[in-house]
Amino acid sequence: MSNVICYLNPLASSSERHHFFFSEKIQETTYTRLCNKTKNILTVNGSYPGPTISARKGDTVYVKVINRGNKNITIHWHGINQPRDPWSDGPEYITQCPIQPRANYTQRIQFTEEEGTLWWHAHSEYDRATVHGAIVIYPKLGTTFPFHKPHKEFTLILGEWWNENITDVYQSVIHAYGSHFKLSDANTINGQPGDFMPCSSNETFKVQVEQGKMYLLRVINAAPENDFLFAVSGHNVTVVGTDASYTKPYLNEFIIITPGQTMDLLLQANQLQNSSSPFRYYIIAHTYFDGTSKATRDLNMTVAILEYKTNHSAASLRPIFTSLPKYNDTNASDAFTRGLRSLANSDDLAVVTQTADVKMYITLSANTQMCHNISCLGPNNTRLATSMNNASFQTPKIDVLDAYYNSIAGVYTTDFPDQPPNFFNFTGDTNQENLAFVDKSTKVKVLEYNSTVEIVFQGTNLEYGDVTHPIHLHGHRFYAVGRGTGNFDNKTDPLSYNLVDPPHQNTLGVPKNGWATIRFRAANPGVWFMHCHLETHTIWGMDVVFITKNGNSAEEKILPPPADKPPC
Repeated sequence: MSNVICYLNPLASSSERHHFFFSEKIQETTYTRLCNKTKNILTVNGSYPGPTISARKGDTVYVKVINRGNKNITIHWHGINQPRDPWSDGPEYITQCPIQPRANYTQRIQFTEEEGTLWWHAHSEYDRATVHGAIVIYPKLGTTFPFHKPHKEFTLILGEWWNENITDVYQSVIHAYGSHFKLSDANTINGQPGDFMPCSSNETFKVQVEQGKMYLLRVINAAPENDFLFAVSGHNVTVVGTDASYTKPYLNEFIIITPGQTMDLLLQANQLQNSSSPFRYYIIAHTYFDGTSKATRDLNMTVAILEYKTNHSAASLRPIFTSLPKYNDTNASDAFTRGLRSLANSDDLAVVTQTADVKMYITLSANTQMCHNISCLGPNNTRLATSMNNASFQTPKIDVLDAYYNSIAGVYTTDFPDQPPNFFNFTGDTNQENLAFVDKSTKVKVLEYNSTVEIVFQGTNLEYGDVTHPIHLHGHRFYAVGRGTGNFDNKTDPLSYNLVDPPHQNTLGVPKNGWATIRFRAANPGVWFMHCHLETHTIWGMDVVFITKNGNSAEEKILPPPADKPPC
């Protein structure tokens, strides 16, 4: 399991603002999985998953990223707002040019609002498959959790493993075939496929608990492609946080977690009653996927093991297994998601904007584009693409932040549309092939400082786009105020919005054949990426950039760039 690389100072006063400094070294490391499938993977400090960053709310952490790998890379601090400092946010060619081999870049992480579990990951090509790790933000000294302090905590990072070199997987699609990415060979918990995969049972990740005690599970979905149904056999879990924001306690048999999301779960160890009772239980992560056959997923189950400490000697028992909802049970998914609520009490007010200055209606589609290589394997020899409002994002060669800050012309245009160019039955059974084609462009949306924004995301059935899309917004957390099935109705559906205690998140799943609405305040000046967190969809163009303009005072303006920012 990953090692902690930023320690808390237990002797510091509650009013002190802590500053920590440490290094992350990107390097090639040899790993073996699935019956001696040995290969070199990119890691941080030789660890897969990578090391955990541990700090308190209010701390500032400086990370020197040292690239000793053989390729360009960037690192993103997922869910950290980074107030006024997009220079440290990390997405390649959006807020920085990549860190080249043998180069360094020091990034600043400001934990201003976040408290709970987040994560960091590579934000270039397909490298977050192995370059990722947890971020744990504890309450400020003198404050505590809004629930009883757990006896112990465990971090469980859900991921995917490819036997092939991940760079080869990326290059074969981007530069040759223009079709689907190769499916992963296994899903993982803390880097291990678990008991049900070949040659993997000896390394299955284990957690040990004591009867009667409470534990905190920090669950992170770091998978490039897969949503997961997650459960602990024989136990219920209580959701107490999502995306480093506390929730009302929500007891359930399972959770559904999309790529990019994090959840904090309380687990009561209440199953071992005497020495004759079963005392080992599977922790299960199974792919949740309700898409079409044109967009397949790795459905392999991955497991870890929860075992009870006991003073009695007994033969090792095969862990107890609990069944989960079917992998495509949309009713279970919708019911779980609707149960998430923010605390919305005197200590954690849900400040939901009751009106919006900017209203956007954004369709999420899988598309095609012309192929300049006859070998392209998309429909009718086209290349696969994705889009928002039929605009498929083209990554520039100069990062958008530099272009904006230094007024460099020709890098992007400011005409990202507030609504799709064509309206049709987005979730109908008839495929609108004539609307599937897109051109590439680099469009951004400019927001006035402190404006309130509402976005309705609409799923569509263009081509194979009939999947859940996990949408992630950089630089902000938003309130997920509504969701539903079918096409959004702007007269009746807003009547169902939750403007009292909606969950406060940075990533949400837009349901298959449905819609979801978010609201946020654009009070963070800078350049901020918004994209689907399915890695293929990000690469293919389901992205947009928001530019939030400066406010009037010095505290409302973007900070100047650091001296060591990577060159293009």
